[in-house]
Amino acid sequence: QVQLKESGGGWVQAGGSLRLSCAVTGTIASVDQMAWYRQAPGDQREVIAQITRDGNTDYASSVKGRFSIAQDNTKTTLFLQMNGLKPEDTAVYYCDAEGTIGAVSPFESWGRGTEVAVSA
Repeated sequence: QVQLKESGGGWVQAGGSLRLSCAVTGTIASVDQMAWYRQAPGDQREVIAQITRDGNTDYASSVKGRFSIAQDNTKTTLFLQMNGLKPEDTAVYYCDAEGTIGAVSPFESWGRGTEVAVSA
């Protein structure tokens, strides 16, 4: 399995940018897919960006064209570049990893989250 730790959250005015990072440690080779989720107060956690082992990406319609998910070459850090931030992007952002140990034991790991607040 892997351990995840997010950073980079904070406060920003609408229209601004932030870059979130997620440090990945553990059995990195076992990870098949990583994602960023977010949860606003009173809402359910939602997936907003995903990246597969092969580098294929997908985005929720609410962030497409504004957010970008990427990994460094060693896959030890996951990024979320957030541009054109809106007040409705205010949430706790979580890093997620899914994979398989030994090809038979699936796992899913979560970070503890980092808070993003966007003021109008």
